[in-house]
Amino acid sequence: MSETAPSTLLVTVSGDDRPGVTSALFDAIADVGAEVLDLEQVVVRGHLTLALLLAAGPHDERLRSVVTDVAGELGMQVAVAGGVGDNAPRRGGRAAVVVLGAPLLASAVAAVTARIAAHGANIDRIRRLSRYPVTTVEFDISGADVAALRRELAIEAAVRGVDIAVSPSGLARRGRRLVVMDVDSTLIQDEVIELLAAHAGREQEVAEVTAAAMRGELDFAESLRARTKALAGLPESVLADVRAAVRLTAGARTLVRTLKRLGFTVAVVSGGFIEVVGPLAEELGIDHAHANRLEVVDGVLTGNVVGEIVDREGKADALRRFAAQERLPLSRTVAIGDGANDLDMLAAAGLGIAFNAKPIVREQADTAVNVPYLDAVLYLLGITREEIEDADEADGLTTPAPAVPR
Repeated sequence: MSETAPSTLLVTVSGDDRPGVTSALFDAIADVGAEVLDLEQVVVRGHLTLALLLAAGPHDERLRSVVTDVAGELGMQVAVAGGVGDNAPRRGGRAAVVVLGAPLLASAVAAVTARIAAHGANIDRIRRLSRYPVTTVEFDISGADVAALRRELAIEAAVRGVDIAVSPSGLARRGRRLVVMDVDSTLIQDEVIELLAAHAGREQEVAEVTAAAMRGELDFAESLRARTKALAGLPESVLADVRAAVRLTAGARTLVRTLKRLGFTVAVVSGGFIEVVGPLAEELGIDHAHANRLEVVDGVLTGNVVGEIVDREGKADALRRFAAQERLPLSRTVAIGDGANDLDMLAAAGLGIAFNAKPIVREQADTAVNVPYLDAVLYLLGITREEIEDADEADGLTTPAPAVPR
């Protein structure tokens, strides 16, 4: 024999936030002996909204009177609605939809929410993840087909000029992950081979070949061999000079530092050169680094690469190898890159992120970040700006809003 669902009250209190509001309300409710079934509170620009779902038992009328009286004493508005039973169970197909914009316009939010509704999904909760250097909001939804919704929202992202990530929520969004990044034009602002070529007076011609390779117009391995020929005769000492000249992408240190705090494994895989990538990874505390190695004879670069070239297939193989070493399934991996040689790696990862990428990469990646702040990737993983700053403050660090790289 099934039990009869209890009568319940939904109490919504709103007004100016200040210390003691929630405490005073619950002190009053405690005297009635009501059971708390659900509770949610949000404060936006000093305005508090508190929603309570209560089972009052035989004290329904008394509870209505008590919450109305205490809200009046606090100078708050209150609405009380009767009903039966608890919240309806959430449907399956739970997902997190993260929308990032600089600025984030109301028209973009309207378009995203309309797409979610047309998909047949329900928005259960919304929270802000960051206000600067970009505005990011996260929609907790149910009733979604993640792959299909990701495709549908990719259309809105392109039309509205925002970045949107759709990921499974629940336990799939928690726990340790492996994050693998490209280096040139991702972790750093530069293309290392172009910095090296500048020492040989051939930067422009090398840059043109690099750009074509990153657009997917040239075979990467062949293009790399052709470009490294321009380095023949350079002294080995230029490697240290280039390493010193490399500029990290804004937010790179914050991204790596925060991922390491979470217990994540961080790796870099580069079509560049280990002579530059290795020391950079060591400086940042990155766990794994894989890149090409230049041939040096008698202290001079020969213009050749030693061993197998790290091309797009090699990058994906490295991601799989690192995941196996860390005993993590591919579903718990994240890949970040910008060029066509990153496509296999992005496809192999559980979440592939195109970072300020070439059009072909943006079209094929799971999601894209088109602002020049690498730590914006953290928001796509559900990490808030406040959490990042609190952790930095606890370690005696500061995380000011990064300036746009020049």
